[in-house]
Amino acid sequence: MQGSPYLEPVARAGPVGRYAPSPTGDLHLGNLRTALLAHEDCRRRGGTFILRIEDIDTPRTVPGSEQRIMDDLRWLGLDWDEGPDTGGPAGPYRQSERTALYEAALAALEAAGRIYYCTCSRRDLREASAPQGPEGPVYPGICRTSDAVSQRAHPAGAAARFSVGPEPVVEFHDRLLGPQRFDLRTLSGDFVVRRRDGLWAYQLACAVDDALMGVTHVVRGADLLSSTPRQIALLRVLGLPLPEYMHVPLVADADGQRMSKRDGSLSLRTLRERGLSPRDARNLIREAPLL
Repeated sequence: MQGSPYLEPVARAGPVGRYAPSPTGDLHLGNLRTALLAHEDCRRRGGTFILRIEDIDTPRTVPGSEQRIMDDLRWLGLDWDEGPDTGGPAGPYRQSERTALYEAALAALEAAGRIYYCTCSRRDLREASAPQGPEGPVYPGICRTSDAVSQRAHPAGAAARFSVGPEPVVEFHDRLLGPQRFDLRTLSGDFVVRRRDGLWAYQLACAVDDALMGVTHVVRGADLLSSTPRQIALLRVLGLPLPEYMHVPLVADADGQRMSKRDGSLSLRTLRERGLSPRDARNLIREAPLL
């Protein structure tokens, strides 16, 4: 997929890491542990560290959250070389400002014959008795063979799906978990890259951003492990470079469950209001129980 002016990775010298929070609320201890590990991994390598704001899910964006995230990270002692407030050669650093890049990637995937449009709803999948995978219903390909919706022009209210193609098995080495092997046919089936409401899906936006920003080492939570094979599949079709991946354990809350912004899990803002110092907060984060 070479030749597009939009899909050229930034030229880099040396390692590049990143932290990519979503501005959907204050960071909790689990978010912060991942941020610390990503920052330390990058700085240990003498690399460039990027802060990217993943705000493509606009209905869930909380006003003021981006600034609170940056304030909390700096208070904790994290810094970044490139980001929405500092700029840099790989900008813009907010996904909401990178729409042209995702459009170019979608066009390239269409040109490769790997995109079709889908009008299926969750109800349609239930009625079709779609098989269940680890993340919910596996798309059974209903619209893949329907001429009415599998057209190049984007039908109103249709999602763009990536066809996993003739080589659906993806293997990669996780720097912490070791060899990984996923079959996209049983993990997700053909997956969405642009939603029915027109918003970009995480898999496409994250994969394209990591590649074009020149990220060489991705450190993120273990809950995103199953996203990696889908992102790798997209990058291979697009002819873009793959980063190395490391998926770290999640932090457990007081009930032994995964921490969540939605559930109001303990935030750094709360720790700051309790009078903890940055050093004490970092120690608390490092000592937090893991799943």
